[in-house]
Amino acid sequence: MKPQAFGKKKTGFRRAAPAGFGRGAHPAGAAHTPAMSDVSGAPANDHPAPQLVASPMAASDNSIRTPADPSATGTGPSDQTPVDRAASLGEQALPKCFTADELRMATKGEVTHKLSLIVADLAEADGLELGDKEIKDVATYLLNEAEASIGPIGDTGAQDTTNSKNDSKQDKRKTLDDAKERVQALLMEHIDPVAAADLPRPELTEQVGEVVGELLVQEKINLNLTEQSDLVTLLMDDMLGLGPLEPLLADESISDIMINGPRQVYVEQKGKLRLTDVAFRDNQHLMNIAQRIVTAVGRRVDESSPICDARLADGSRVNVIAPPLAIDGASISIRKFTKDKITLDKMLDFGSISPPLAKVLKIAGACRLNILISGGTGSGKTTMLNALSRMIDQGERVVTIEDAAELQLQQPHVVRLETRPANLEGSGEVDMRDLVKNALRMRPDRIILGEIRGGEAIDMLQAMNTGHDGSMGTIHANRPREALTRLENMVNMAGLNLPPKAIREQISASLDLIVQVQRMRDGGRRTTHVTEVVGMEGDVITTQDLFRYEFTGEDEGGRLIGDFKSTGVRPHFLTNAEYFGLHRALMDAMNG
Repeated sequence: MKPQAFGKKKTGFRRAAPAGFGRGAHPAGAAHTPAMSDVSGAPANDHPAPQLVASPMAASDNSIRTPADPSATGTGPSDQTPVDRAASLGEQALPKCFTADELRMATKGEVTHKLSLIVADLAEADGLELGDKEIKDVATYLLNEAEASIGPIGDTGAQDTTNSKNDSKQDKRKTLDDAKERVQALLMEHIDPVAAADLPRPELTEQVGEVVGELLVQEKINLNLTEQSDLVTLLMDDMLGLGPLEPLLADESISDIMINGPRQVYVEQKGKLRLTDVAFRDNQHLMNIAQRIVTAVGRRVDESSPICDARLADGSRVNVIAPPLAIDGASISIRKFTKDKITLDKMLDFGSISPPLAKVLKIAGACRLNILISGGTGSGKTTMLNALSRMIDQGERVVTIEDAAELQLQQPHVVRLETRPANLEGSGEVDMRDLVKNALRMRPDRIILGEIRGGEAIDMLQAMNTGHDGSMGTIHANRPREALTRLENMVNMAGLNLPPKAIREQISASLDLIVQVQRMRDGGRRTTHVTEVVGMEGDVITTQDLFRYEFTGEDEGGRLIGDFKSTGVRPHFLTNAEYFGLHRALMDAMNG
């Protein structure tokens, strides 16, 4: 016995676009096919739309043909039909009679009426005999050509429709929110928490749906079946999930979720930020969701400890900052991880790297180079680190150290360590330095730091230089040279008071490669530099670029265009690559 949790549109042809409205001229004879419809929106059933481009099946007597280019065929205006001639005259007159702004501001009816008068005047001046129907056809054709050039003309109807849809969506959300507020408390009175905890979600959802249906009748709330199903989903998300965030977390196209108080939720999709219609009841509702996230990983967030780093069950990174530090309500930032793991080959498909650059990175990972991945916030440092980690041999023991565990290594022998904040009494804190020191006693083949941001930099450099080749980490910096400077500053944060030259010698002896990634203005992430640390010249760390990304322009869609250019220099780690039998492949990649 089951446990119970509760006691078609017409189209015609179009001629070459009129000049003056921002469209390039088309080759003579090129056919285009915009919609040909009456400006009132009614279907043109009374008469067929005129064909303004020649059709092979058109009858020779009654068809309306586009005149061929006189320079190509030797024909002139005398070979045109009256409708074609009027259309040609109208195309020439259209930019002179209207500006683009005038067309956009007017209604379609007004523009069509004026076009009809213009066509009639042009026909009379040219001695063309056109009936009312033919004048209307030419005016409609000119209207379609203008819309194809500058966009919708007087598109108030579409705007009204959009506004109506938005208003309807907001009304539906308000209806559901009101129903949820009235039903939720009653539902909690009927539920048996112990029995509900043992039920799988589908079965619990079914039982909740039955009870909600009865409560809606009891409270005299009228909802259709779709709205009732949406209400049950909202209630289940609040009971078992993260409430209003669940639809955003389920959307694979969203990479970041940014909550700025209970009434403002932004997301990043395809590299661009947009405001959503997601909202919380109040700040307490938002704080409840934040508490649910952080308590799942043994942490807390409240007024006494208002800043917290955590993670979701899928590894997505979460940062919470609560009042009184967040003035307008709790702020939650979620960096989502895609279920589809990103590899260097997939980065190649995305255009983030080039084939030769991808091959060099693969060789660098396989040759056990110590690699530092540098970049700004949201530039893809962790993604690059995950991709490079796939080159680690399956037989190696890897220890990862992070503030909030988010690395997704695929090797079977991985030990994941995570820092711990202080408890209520201010004791029990375990920071990155403690974990790096402990990792050295765990017999690791490689140590990977999720992010280097403090005094742990010196411990990491010592690990890289004492038999843990192939270790990796990430750092916030805008250029490879800046990454070295920041690394030096972080060593000083350990309070060891080492002379600058000693620190730089330690860096140059430990670090082999810097991979610089950047999030560009089109939203794409690209590898802009692959820089090799060569050694020291006096007090200066010497480096050489192996690859650089050079921006060349952007395409019609706004996507940046550039080249990943090899500098052609002989890699300093060529000897290391020869030890692993990869020197020929490395030189082929550098020369490719």
